[in-house]
Amino acid sequence: MGYQLEPGALKIICGYSGSKDELLRRIVDQSDGSVAVIDSSQVSCILSSSAASAIQQDRRAPSISAPDLPGRPSSFASSLIQVDSCAELKCDITGRSTCVGDYNDFVHYFRDRYAKIREMLSRRLSSRPIESLGKSTAGRDVSVIGMVMEVRTTAKGNRVIELEDPTGLITAVIQKDAEIYEQSGQIITDEVIGVTGTSDGNGRLFVKSLLWPDMPSQTAPLEKGSGCALLLSDLHVGSRYFMAEAWGSFLSWLNGEDDDPSGLSSQVRYIVIAGDLVDGIGIYPGQEKDLELKDIYAQYQAAARYLNGIRKDIKVIISPGNHDIVRQAEPQPSLPDEVRGYFREDMLFVGNPAWVTLSGISVLIYHGRSIDDLVLRLPGISYAAPEKAMIEMLRRRHLSPIYGSRVSIAPEHEDHYVISRPPAILHCGHVHTVGIARYKGVLVVNSGTWQSQTDFQKKMNIQPVAGVVPAVDLASMKVRKLIFS
Repeated sequence: MGYQLEPGALKIICGYSGSKDELLRRIVDQSDGSVAVIDSSQVSCILSSSAASAIQQDRRAPSISAPDLPGRPSSFASSLIQVDSCAELKCDITGRSTCVGDYNDFVHYFRDRYAKIREMLSRRLSSRPIESLGKSTAGRDVSVIGMVMEVRTTAKGNRVIELEDPTGLITAVIQKDAEIYEQSGQIITDEVIGVTGTSDGNGRLFVKSLLWPDMPSQTAPLEKGSGCALLLSDLHVGSRYFMAEAWGSFLSWLNGEDDDPSGLSSQVRYIVIAGDLVDGIGIYPGQEKDLELKDIYAQYQAAARYLNGIRKDIKVIISPGNHDIVRQAEPQPSLPDEVRGYFREDMLFVGNPAWVTLSGISVLIYHGRSIDDLVLRLPGISYAAPEKAMIEMLRRRHLSPIYGSRVSIAPEHEDHYVISRPPAILHCGHVHTVGIARYKGVLVVNSGTWQSQTDFQKKMNIQPVAGVVPAVDLASMKVRKLIFS
C-alpha cells in the first residue's frame, strides 16, 4: 500500500535535519491504513512527539519524591508483573500554539477541519463542489460535502440546513415527511457532513440521505497490549469535598497494603488522569466557600503528595482540564514547569486533548468539556450517560464539533480536535459521572470524580459518581469498575 503526501507535508520532511529514511518509516508505521493522503499536521505530530519525549527525559527531578512504602507486604512485591511501562506522547498542542486570534487564523482553522473530514467522507461518497450545482443539475441527484452553517425549522415544519464548502453555499431542505427527518435532528452546527439529494438548479438541494464521517465498521478491539490501565479524572484536590479517605483506600489497594485476592493491583502499569487535577481558583460563582486550599500552588503541592504516593513502577499520565492552571481556551498545553516540579520526575505531562500510547495501545485523552454542548444540542444525550456524548464525538470524528458555545476554542492553524484515526480508547472526564461503552471497536470511558457533591452541583442537579475507578485490561480490553468510596 502507498501514501500520497500533501505539499506542506513534503516541505516539512525535506527540511528535517535528521534521518529522512527513519522519519518516513515512522510516518508509515503511525499512519492509519484507511488514510490515503498524509498531511502536514500528521508529520508535525510525529516530530513533536519525539521532541516531547526528549524534554520529558531531560527534565530533572522535583524535590518531592514518592514514599518507599516500607509496610508493603513482600508477597505483593514478588507478585508484581515485571513488564516495563512504556507510555509515549504522540501528539498534543504543547509548544505548538501559533494563533493570535485574527481573521486568517479562523480561516485556517475551519479550512483544516473541513479538509480533514472531507477526506474521510470522500472514501464513501462521490461528491462535487457546491459551485458546480448550476441550472444544468436541475432534477438530478447529486452529493455534496459541506460544513453546517445553520440548522433551522420552517413554519411548515421542514428542516433547512445551510451548507458551505470552499467554493460556495447551498440550502439543503429535508421535508417533514421524509424518512430521514428524525435522523436530521442529529445535525449540529460546524460539523462536516455529506448529503445526497435532488438539485433544483437554483441553490437548493432536497435531501434524500445523510452521511456522517463515523468510525470504520469494526466490532473487535482495535489493538491489544499488556497490563492494566486505571482511568481517572477530576480529582479536584484543594476542594473541601475532595475525598481524601477514598483516595487513601485506593492507594492502599494499589500499593499492596490491602488484601487483593484477584491480584489486579499487581497488574496495574498505567494511571491516566483526564484533567481537573485540582479545584482551581475562581472557576465558578462562590467557589471560595468550597475550597480547603485557597492558593493554587498549595493545591498542586497537595496533589503531588497524593500522586507521589503511587508505587514507582506505575507510569502516571496527567492531562489538564478547565480547573487547572493552563489557558482556558482549548486545546490546552500541559501543566507549566513550575507546577510539574512538585511531582515525581517519571510522570508524563500532556496537553488536552492528547494522543498517547500505552504499551502500543493508542489512547485519545480529552477532558470532555464539549459534552456540555452536546447535552444541550442533541436529543437523548444527558450527563447521566456521558458515554453517549462521547460516541457522538466518534461519529462526527471530532471532539468538539460545535464552535463558539460553552467551549472556548483557540483558532489554531490546524484543528487538533479532528479524530484522524480510530483510537483504541477514548478517555474523558469533566461531568463527574462514570460511563463505559464500546463503539465500532473503540472503548469509550468517562471516569467519574474524586469530589463529592458540592453545593453548586446540587443547584445544577449534578449527581457525581465518586471514588469509582475504571480498570482496563489492555490485553482483552475488558473493563471493570473498582469502588473505593
